[in-house]
Amino acid sequence: MANQLPFLTVYGHVTVDQIVSVHKFPEINETVDIVDKKTTLGGTGPNIAVTAARLGVSTALCAFVGDDFPDKYWQELTDSGLNISEMVSVDQYETSQATVINDDSLRTKVIFYQGPQGHASELGVDLVSNAVRSERVHFCTGEPAYYLRLMGMLEGRHIAVDPSQETYRFWPREQLLKALEKVDSLFCNEYEARIIEQRLGIKSVLDLDLPLIVRTDGARGSVAKVDGQIEKIPCVKAAAAVDATGCGDAYRAGFYAGLYYGYFPSDALILAATVSSFVLEKVGALTNTPRWDQVLERAKPYLEDRT
Repeated sequence: MANQLPFLTVYGHVTVDQIVSVHKFPEINETVDIVDKKTTLGGTGPNIAVTAARLGVSTALCAFVGDDFPDKYWQELTDSGLNISEMVSVDQYETSQATVINDDSLRTKVIFYQGPQGHASELGVDLVSNAVRSERVHFCTGEPAYYLRLMGMLEGRHIAVDPSQETYRFWPREQLLKALEKVDSLFCNEYEARIIEQRLGIKSVLDLDLPLIVRTDGARGSVAKVDGQIEKIPCVKAAAAVDATGCGDAYRAGFYAGLYYGYFPSDALILAATVSSFVLEKVGALTNTPRWDQVLERAKPYLEDRT
């Protein structure tokens, strides 16, 4: 599949995630013991792209990593079937890293190192060889100026912007407006939607004039505007609720898988919620990716409810 023409090209951070648990967050100048520690491949780029590839979608991941990026994660990306011909290792920055700290009350604090994906314009390499051949292109976290330039090179593609957790930090009004002029899809969660609404001075992101707008609302499901029609998508029931890390990214991957297999966008959103439900059942964004037949089986009653 890595040699096939990509249906989907994904842009986003590729990170090394260090997830640690403590009984309580330390005060200033206080040291507390880590009671559990796990290091994994992470970032919006792999979370979406690897999940899509495991679901059988011909997918390319375009991103920069440092020359310290671990060999085992290169292998994990390769084994997923991804096209990683435009994953570029550079020596100017170390690989992006997220340090995620959880306390006993399941509260979370995150320290994030941007690495090369957050400074892509400085690197002088436009990663567009796969995107210009793809039907769908998804821009997630990364440097807005760099992404806006690439968007301008991809006329004729279906392009989605999905600033994710960087909406409030790196996407001021002017750049949001420029992005919305270049794309036909917007993905966000309810918190990010509020930030976008405040920046643009609008009542709802669903009022934007785009063919596709998707807002995920956690346990309440999601809502979308598809070609002007509002679609309410239920939360698909998981076998257990263990860890929500990566559920939003899995949702996006599931949506593209639905389109890849020929479903209409409204049904692809049901399949998106279904893929997300599997990820919720285990710790980590990439530890419980379902097979496509499992997705169809779990989604069946929800799809039948729409007929």
